[in-house]
Amino acid sequence: MAITLGQRSLARLDGVHPDLVRVVKRAAAMAETRDDFTVLEGVRSREQCWANWGKGRTPAQCRAVGVPTVYAQPAAAKVTWLGNPLASKHAVQKTGFGHAVDLAPFPIDWNDLTRFDRVAALMLAAAKAEGMPIRWGADWDRDGKPRERGETDSPHFELDR
Repeated sequence: MAITLGQRSLARLDGVHPDLVRVVKRAAAMAETRDDFTVLEGVRSREQCWANWGKGRTPAQCRAVGVPTVYAQPAAAKVTWLGNPLASKHAVQKTGFGHAVDLAPFPIDWNDLTRFDRVAALMLAAAKAEGMPIRWGADWDRDGKPRERGETDSPHFELDR
C-alpha cells in the first residue's frame, strides 16, 4: 500500500535536497493508509529562521547574534537551541538546498506520539532503503530511544552528512 502526498506537501518539498525528497517519497510509498502524513515545512527563509530563533529570547539576545530585535518574543516558548539562528538544516545549505523536513501524521494530533513514531519508522526504513543517512529530531543521538534526553522535535528529519 502507499499514501499519496498532496499538492501542498509536494510544494513544501521545493528546494529540499533531492536525496531527502527521495526518502520522503519512498516513506510515502511504504506507508499504509493509517500512516498518512503531511509535509509541514521544508526550506525556511532567513526571516523564518530569525522568527523561530527569537521565540523565548529577548531583544538583547537577538541583537547579540544578528537577529533583528523585531523577532524577539521573550514570552514565547523557545523552539530552537541553535547558537546560530541560520544554522538550521531547514535553511539553504552550501549545496543550494535545505537539508531538513518536518512531517506530521495526518490528521495532526500533537499529543499522539505513537503516530509520530510510526512516521519516523517509515522515514528511517526509507532512508535505509535509499542508502541515505538521516537523523530524527526525537532521537538526536540515534540510540533508538526517542525522547529519553528531552529530544522533542518529533516532526523533524534531516540529512546526516
